[in-house]
Amino acid sequence: MKSNIVLFFLLFIISASSSCGQQIHPLNSGVPNPYKVNIAEINKPKGEIITGADQTEKYLSYLKGKRIGMVVNPTSIIGNTSSVDSLKSLRINIVKVFGPEHGFRGEASNGAKVGNSIDLKTGIPIISLYGKHNKPTPEDLARLDLLIFDIQDVGARFYTYISTLHYVMEACAENNLELMILDRPNPNGFYVDGPILEEKFKSFIGMHPVPIVHGMTIAEYAQMINGEGWLANKTKCKLKIIKVENYIHSLPYTLPVKPSPNLNTQQSILLYPSLCLFEGTVISQGRGTYFPFTVLGNPDLKGKYKFSFTPVSIKGMSETPLHQDKTCYGLDLQKYNTNKIRNLGELNLSWLIELYKAYPYKEKFFDYKQSNQMGNFDKLAGTETLKQQIIAGKTEEEIRLSWEPGLSQYKIMRRKYLLYQ
Repeated sequence: MKSNIVLFFLLFIISASSSCGQQIHPLNSGVPNPYKVNIAEINKPKGEIITGADQTEKYLSYLKGKRIGMVVNPTSIIGNTSSVDSLKSLRINIVKVFGPEHGFRGEASNGAKVGNSIDLKTGIPIISLYGKHNKPTPEDLARLDLLIFDIQDVGARFYTYISTLHYVMEACAENNLELMILDRPNPNGFYVDGPILEEKFKSFIGMHPVPIVHGMTIAEYAQMINGEGWLANKTKCKLKIIKVENYIHSLPYTLPVKPSPNLNTQQSILLYPSLCLFEGTVISQGRGTYFPFTVLGNPDLKGKYKFSFTPVSIKGMSETPLHQDKTCYGLDLQKYNTNKIRNLGELNLSWLIELYKAYPYKEKFFDYKQSNQMGNFDKLAGTETLKQQIIAGKTEEEIRLSWEPGLSQYKIMRRKYLLYQ
């Protein structure tokens, strides 16, 4: 009897102390539950994000005594210094540099072909992978012991650095050369969305059957290229990956350097997957301004929109922009809340639907061709269906439903190659 009284007393004390100062709600009451587990907080890594390149202690000794080639551009940095310059100062034998679109030092405009040259700062030969050929030749790779790929991606299928990655991997596989990837976070890695690219629309602005927003880092994407047998003859490239420290896909990440001349703000980087589709239309995305990929407009929309901008020739960004020296009217997205994209985890199709409806000459809207354009709309979308759906007046919800089951199947495939949560 005495033991029962003691037990009752102890239970009473525990119950009173656990509920002191707070009200406990049932899980489905509609009232915030103070005990609900926040999965994002549990998975949140401890410490600062450290890129693969910045972790020199993990790969410097591996480079010693080897003849190194590097696939790099201005985003390839260790600290605040070019990774080529940094490693050369550490007496690493860098004998050749490969430059993708925009070149090694980032001096070429969008779409501009780049020739081979000699780097004025280091004297290292530069082989262009955005000129006469996109794939390194056996001669380009001759006498190399290791090739390093260190380029910041932005997570969109039509951003050409993943196409460069494909050709570099293919060349390494064919020439029995190991490829080291210094991985970097994906600023748009928090979601996966868009139509899957169809085979007949394969091009340099879309080489693989993936959605517009692929949700992977460069190293993860490289593993997928290998694993899915996308290289010629299903060869596999030998990879050595230096992972990012303290990174998960859901984390916001602001790039320390602009990834290309026309993605010069964090706003433009987050809007790019939605706005680049306009490259295949008569709508300017702001090339020829200092705020590209944050505005949309066309001279023929005068009277329908108050906001306006005028594209001009800007050396190093866009020398011959669409609607050069003409006032364009349309949408100002410079202050658009990009958290909406993060919270929904979706591309924004409403701007495409709205501007198509507003444009007076419907037959001219899509597949606008100009020498400096990336390509036609169908190549950017990876399908002709999206254009047909916009013309037919389909809703955003109806369009999204048509991306299934391909999008869900891709997400399942993607899991096999993830290096980060």
